[in-house]
Amino acid sequence: MTDRRSFLQGVSSLPLISASVQGVPAATASGPRDVLKELNVRKFINAAGTYTVLTASLMRSEVVEAMNQAAHHFVNLNELHEAAGRRISELLRCDAAMVTSGAAAALTVGTAACITGKNPDFIRRIPDVTGMKNEVIIQKSHRYGYDHAVRNCGIRFIEVESADELERALNERTAMMLFFHAAEPKGKVTAKDFVALGKKHQVPTFIDAAANVPPTEQLWNLTKMGFDLVTFSGGKGIGGPQSAGLLMGRRDLIEAARMNCSPNSDSIGRGMKVNKEEIVGMLVALELYLKRDAKAEAEEWARRADLIVASVSGIKEITTKVDVPPIADHVPHIRLSWDKAALALTSDEIRKRLREGNPSIEIVPSGSPPGDPRQEIQVGVWQLQPGEASVVARRVREVFTRM
Repeated sequence: MTDRRSFLQGVSSLPLISASVQGVPAATASGPRDVLKELNVRKFINAAGTYTVLTASLMRSEVVEAMNQAAHHFVNLNELHEAAGRRISELLRCDAAMVTSGAAAALTVGTAACITGKNPDFIRRIPDVTGMKNEVIIQKSHRYGYDHAVRNCGIRFIEVESADELERALNERTAMMLFFHAAEPKGKVTAKDFVALGKKHQVPTFIDAAANVPPTEQLWNLTKMGFDLVTFSGGKGIGGPQSAGLLMGRRDLIEAARMNCSPNSDSIGRGMKVNKEEIVGMLVALELYLKRDAKAEAEEWARRADLIVASVSGIKEITTKVDVPPIADHVPHIRLSWDKAALALTSDEIRKRLREGNPSIEIVPSGSPPGDPRQEIQVGVWQLQPGEASVVARRVREVFTRM
């Protein structure tokens, strides 16, 4: 049998293999590989926002450098989770915190924590919730596209519409109360009253605030309000890795969420792995976010919005409005609307022209139905990179004037 030494000697005698294997080019003196270009994947100017399908936000160079540095070392993943969680909880003024593989994963492992606690048998059995608390109370107006992340745990949603209905729905099977922050204006129970009811009946309250920074204060206002668990997306406003998120709140629930998550093998969150690079990147992105000049940032967004509005000011058929959503995506969005009878274009046609032009530009995905006489598009400004606002302004005017 060949021993280790003779094997290594044999390897050392083999010819060196070029980094360019099977037609894949290596980095050259002119710069690093452009893999996206090699794959012929379209790049675009992001005049939409932090949509997952559009790969959310871009990471700052300091975040990328920290992730790259971490990639060259081995660490114990649990030790890194612990250390990063302590640092994040200090920064965000909360009891405890952890990095998750996005806000949706935080919804899953946070819900699991409320069901299982630290019971190892329950943790192994979930989503079989036989003999466990298995109901989650939610306002009917708060049902949304991320329900599945909670339903993964085997729970049953109990829909309510008022505070009285909520209290009547509470029973020995209630594991958690879920609140979708962006939908607060649609519901009859406010966040403050929701928390109060949870405290009154000793039921954990969980708020999904994934897209709710800026403003910065949201990062601690919700735990201060009394929510037991809060989640934020890491790759949206904070500017961390898109596949990372934050879960924060009560220490016992964060500890239980960790037990329900990777690297623990027999757990519902085993596939929701966060690697060392993402943990480090998330922490550094958060530190940078908290140090930024929010006032200067807001002024720059306003300048960009004014530039784009001005570009269509001479087109009398178009009505412009700069809108800032009250909670989620709380940044300027330019609404451009027109009557199809006066301007024979649909919002989909405008979006297509921007996407297929040079440079390619993506705007907010939602728009008016083609049959609606009143058409509208939305243009976001907060993910534009330096110099791109003027490009977007020029292209928006072009697509409206090229009939």
